[in-house]
Amino acid sequence: MGTNLKKDAWMRFITIGVIAIAVVAPFILYNLYLLNVLSLMLIFIIFASAWNLLAYSGQGSLGHAAFFGIGAYASTLIAVKSGISPYVTIFLGAAVAAFVGVLIGLTCVRLKEWFLAMVTFGFAIIVQTITVSILTPVTGGWDGIASPRLLSPDIMGYQLIEYYSILIITIASIVFIWYIMKSRIGLAFSAIRENELEARAAGVDPVRYRLLAFALSAYIAGIAGALEIHHIGYITPEIFGVDLSFWPITYVIFGGLGTLAGPIVGTIVLTIIWDGLKMFNLTFGRYIIVGVLLILVIIFLPKGLVDLPDRLQRWWKGRKQKYAAPAPVKE
Repeated sequence: MGTNLKKDAWMRFITIGVIAIAVVAPFILYNLYLLNVLSLMLIFIIFASAWNLLAYSGQGSLGHAAFFGIGAYASTLIAVKSGISPYVTIFLGAAVAAFVGVLIGLTCVRLKEWFLAMVTFGFAIIVQTITVSILTPVTGGWDGIASPRLLSPDIMGYQLIEYYSILIITIASIVFIWYIMKSRIGLAFSAIRENELEARAAGVDPVRYRLLAFALSAYIAGIAGALEIHHIGYITPEIFGVDLSFWPITYVIFGGLGTLAGPIVGTIVLTIIWDGLKMFNLTFGRYIIVGVLLILVIIFLPKGLVDLPDRLQRWWKGRKQKYAAPAPVKE
């Protein structure tokens, strides 16, 4: 019990520390390129956290880019057709993603983890195909369409305002997920993940709560997708790509599956590594290095980087005990 409390405190410390750094970062590293990297990193923290929430309920997804993209396209089309501010349409687009998520959940929520994951993978491919074929008159096909920016470039300092807007939405998303994890809903998710039969015996309906997890995860992923597209100002069907489905999984496993801080830590560390390697003109080499690092983390830190402080603490205690002077023998 004491260990869990200490771990929760450590997670909160990491989360609060990261938020504090994010608040002051633009003033320390003010550079348009770095500001863009920070903004995209925050967006992918939301996306990774959305996938992690689904995994927290014992479900897997290999096609979460579908909800990421649906939220983006829905928000863009609503903003273009209605003239409503993207600050409003990102949440409307996310609601569309959640609705689609519920429909997918209704058809396959009874499936086990990786069977469900394969269904979502196939769904992402189907959505991309429909976007570039049937919906071409609306979506522009592979050429894509322009998406309204969060803020007009005519506004002085719009990049900084946009960054803090994304940061506020990221913080709100993390707080919301934290609330869900600590609430009765989160306890139900955890119970279903650990033992479905015992959860049923305790009065928890697995189908109902898995469907809820799917809807919440799709909604948050939709917010992330809409934010990215309104930040970039253009959208193409590449948003449904396989790589965008696998990045949140990589971030979460690297940082710590099932923890609040895991997606945050994983996204930040891998973003720094990814963009750092870009400075050395490594293209395909970056994938190899990230792949090797992921394998090493899975082997030596199966609970992710968030478990590193505990591992180091245990190692240090063991080292101290090993080299501690033996107690004097009483005669």
